[in-house]
Amino acid sequence: MSIQGYRDWMTAREYSTGTIEKYIRDLNRFFRETGAPKKPDKQTVAAWRDSLVARGYAASSVNAMLAAVNGYQEFCENPGGKAKPLKCQRRIFCDAGRELDRGEYFRLLETARLTGRKRTLLVLQTLCATGIRVSELVYITVEAVQRRRAAIRCKGKCREILLPGQLCNRLERWCRRQHIRQGPVFVTRTGRPLDRITVWKEMKALCKQAGVAPKKVFPHNLRHLFARTFYGIEKNLSKLADLLGHSSIETTRIYIMESGAEHQRLLEQMHLLL
Repeated sequence: MSIQGYRDWMTAREYSTGTIEKYIRDLNRFFRETGAPKKPDKQTVAAWRDSLVARGYAASSVNAMLAAVNGYQEFCENPGGKAKPLKCQRRIFCDAGRELDRGEYFRLLETARLTGRKRTLLVLQTLCATGIRVSELVYITVEAVQRRRAAIRCKGKCREILLPGQLCNRLERWCRRQHIRQGPVFVTRTGRPLDRITVWKEMKALCKQAGVAPKKVFPHNLRHLFARTFYGIEKNLSKLADLLGHSSIETTRIYIMESGAEHQRLLEQMHLLL
């Protein structure tokens, strides 16, 4: 059993590239911290899980790391070596200190415009106006823009999304100027599709001038902003789940949680104290 073998196993099962890389990092960490043999027992895995909790990691983070190790146990045909994930009570409000609001989003756009970062400006608007994952940016192609809809494939699932007309007009102008005639709209100088790390770095470069806390600026927060904005207008959780490509509405609920400050305001308005 080897790490490369586990990577190949996940690839054959069409895990996303981001998931594969994360699982490999977490698995390497497990072996580094435990010194476990290539086929670890359940007690070792459970002890490592508990050590993460003791070190202050959130339950969701612990479970995400544990999933990598449990997946490896499946690959090793050692299901008895898997440890149970932590039980998490569903949160009812989010951390306002990490959520990007509309004003901050538009400040990022304005900073990108003023500093001549045209590609970054269009990437941010594309992610936020469609709600796609940054890994799905590759499916925003010249052909998709011409059709005004994109076929998105992720995690073994396919969905079709509509593209706003105004966004398509801007992307068409960008493609004409950059002489991009087919394939992905957003590419590097060598013609390769933009990856998650590049988008992340370009976003972080805007933080200081835009006056937005860096901890709020990462691609997935644009997806959250799309979800909250859509739900604020439509109030249709099932439709939003379809747009985001979620199999479970429970996952979608995470995207539309109110901030702790809003929850506090509601509590104060209840007037249940004498």
